[in-house]
Amino acid sequence: MKRFTMAAAFAVLAAPAFAAGHASTQGDAAAGEEQFNRQCVACHVVQDASGEVLAGRNAKTGPNLYGIAGRTIGSVEGFRYGDSIVEVGEAGGVWTEEAFVGYVQDPTDWLRETLDNRRARGKMAYQVREESQAYDLFAYLSTFGAEEAEATN
Repeated sequence: MKRFTMAAAFAVLAAPAFAAGHASTQGDAAAGEEQFNRQCVACHVVQDASGEVLAGRNAKTGPNLYGIAGRTIGSVEGFRYGDSIVEVGEAGGVWTEEAFVGYVQDPTDWLRETLDNRRARGKMAYQVREESQAYDLFAYLSTFGAEEAEATN
């Protein structure tokens, strides 16, 4: 029953992302670029399939954020995720604007709520303080890989 409930919840969360082409509806991409360069570059990179670094400093502490909008949660090949975030992805979770904003503001709390499991834990220690900054980050990151996603739809 728990798996069915999680699958139904992810279907509802994913629907807006697929309907809107995964683009941000509330964020400012230019402000998100500034936030990324201040907050995210220490751990994350945006690197396309050809290996070109589009944003960041080639950091590998966190997963590559290229094509995050609409991607299955916890699915970057070769990255060692925590068990909880992998479980979310295996249950059908995708990075929607809503999921991203909730996760980056409090990864562990978001995982616990999403999985309905008080023992769920996130590995990302950093938390984005302002909700508007989280929306801006998603707006910026959703610009990377958007043309590839559009071509496959």
